[in-house]
Amino acid sequence: MASVARPIPQQIGENQVPPLMGPGLTYRSITEKLSDVVLSGHIPTSWFVALAIALMGVGSLTISAAVLLAIGTGIWGITIPIGWGFAIINFVWWIGIGHAGTLISAVLHILNQQWRTSINRFAEAMTLVAVLCAGMFPLLHTGRPWLAAYWLFPYPSTMGVWPQFRSPLIWDVFAVSTYLTVSLLFWYVGLVPDLAAMRDRAKTKIGQIAYGMLAMGWRGSALHWQRYDIAYLLLAGLSTPLVVSVHSIVSLDFAVSVIPGWHTTIFPPYFVAGAVYAGFAMVFTLGIPLRSVYKLEDFITMRHMDNMAKVMLATGLFVAYGYAMEAFTSLVYAGTSNEHFMMSNRMFGPYGWSYWTLVLTNILIPQLLWFRRVRRSVGMLFLISMSINVGMWLERFVIVVVSLHRDFMPSSWGMYYPTVWDFATFIGTLGFFLTMMLLFVRALPAISIAEMRLLLFEKKHHGKHHEKAHVEEAAA
Repeated sequence: MASVARPIPQQIGENQVPPLMGPGLTYRSITEKLSDVVLSGHIPTSWFVALAIALMGVGSLTISAAVLLAIGTGIWGITIPIGWGFAIINFVWWIGIGHAGTLISAVLHILNQQWRTSINRFAEAMTLVAVLCAGMFPLLHTGRPWLAAYWLFPYPSTMGVWPQFRSPLIWDVFAVSTYLTVSLLFWYVGLVPDLAAMRDRAKTKIGQIAYGMLAMGWRGSALHWQRYDIAYLLLAGLSTPLVVSVHSIVSLDFAVSVIPGWHTTIFPPYFVAGAVYAGFAMVFTLGIPLRSVYKLEDFITMRHMDNMAKVMLATGLFVAYGYAMEAFTSLVYAGTSNEHFMMSNRMFGPYGWSYWTLVLTNILIPQLLWFRRVRRSVGMLFLISMSINVGMWLERFVIVVVSLHRDFMPSSWGMYYPTVWDFATFIGTLGFFLTMMLLFVRALPAISIAEMRLLLFEKKHHGKHHEKAHVEEAAA
C-alpha cells in the first residue's frame, strides 16, 4: 500500500516575502479576534501597569501646568538669549511624531499599498494625540494663555488689533489646526464600518447605544460603501499635502530668522523627512508591544515590520543628507564667520555631547536596518526605534538651544539648564500620550476590521497574482 506524503509546513526563508496576514484566518475570525480586544472582559495585567505609569505622568503634567500658570515661565530654565527651551523643542518633536499617521493612512492609501491596513488605525490615533501634546507647549509657553494665546487667532477685534500674519507662529496655528481637523475626520470616517461591527457584537446595552450612535446608521449597503469610498479617498487627497506642508511651515519658525544655524533653505524638506522618520519610529514603539500583548502576530506580520523598517531607513538617509549638507554649507560654502562658528560650536562647544549623541542615535545605529536579519528581528527594531526617538529629540535640542546660547555678541552668551519643571512638563505629556493610546486600545479597534476583511477577500481571489508580483519585487 503506497504511503501518502504529508505536506511539510513552509517556513519563511531568508529571501522569501512574508505574508500580509497569518494563515487560516476567515472573515468571522478576523471580526471576532479584533473586536474581542475591546469587547472581551479579559484585560491584560500589563495594560493596567502601563496605565498606572501613564497616569503618574498625567499627574506630573497637571501639577507642573498648575505651578506654571500660578507663577509663570520663570520656573523653567529659559533665559536670555535662550528664550526658546523645552517648550519649543517638545512642540516640534511632538508635531514630527504625528506625521507617520497621515503618511501611512493617506499617502499609502492613494498609492494602493496594502501593507498599511494593519497599522494605519493606531497610527492615525497616534497622530491625533501627538498633535494635542504639541499644542500644549505654545499655550503654556505664553505663561498666561488667557491674556496672550487668543492673539494667535484671527478673531474680529473690536480694538483694531489683529494677529501679525507675517509671523510664522500664526502660520503654525493655521497649519496645525487644519492638520488636526482633517486627520480627525479621516480617522473617524475610516472607523465607521468598524463601529457598526462593534455595535452588532456589543454585549451591553450601553455599548450598543454608544457604538450605534457613532456608526451613524451604517448598514453596509452598496450605497453606504460607495459613499464611504468616495469620502475616504477625498480625505486622503486632502491629507496628502499636509504631510509636506505642516512641518514645512513649522520649519519656517526657524528658517525665516537671521540666526546662524536657522537661516537655511534646507530646513523645510529636512524637517519633513525627520518628521516621517520620527513618526515611523513611534509606530514601532507602540506597535511592537501592542502586537505582543494582544497576540496580533497574524495581523501585524514581519512583512509590515520589514516594510516600515525600509521606509524608516530611507527617511533616515534623507535626514543624514540634511545633516551633511548643513555642516558643508556652514563650514565650507557659507563664507561667513558666524556660520562657521555656529557649526564648530555645535560639534565641539559646551553642548558637543548632544551633537555627537544625535549622530550616533539618528544616523549610525539605524544603519543596521540595511540588514534583512535586523529588519525581521522584533527586538532589534524596538531598540532602533527607541534610539531614533531619542535622536530626533536631541536634534531639536541642538537646533534650538545650541543655536541660541552663543549668538552674535559674546557679552550675551549663556548656558541653558532645564529645571525640574521642564522635565515634569515633558514627562507629563508622555504620560498623557500613553494614557490616551491605552484608552483608545480599550475603546476602539486598533486594527481596521473592514480593511483586513477586504485584504482577505483579495488574497483569496487574487492571491496567486499578488504573491507572484511580490516575489518578483523581492527578486528585483
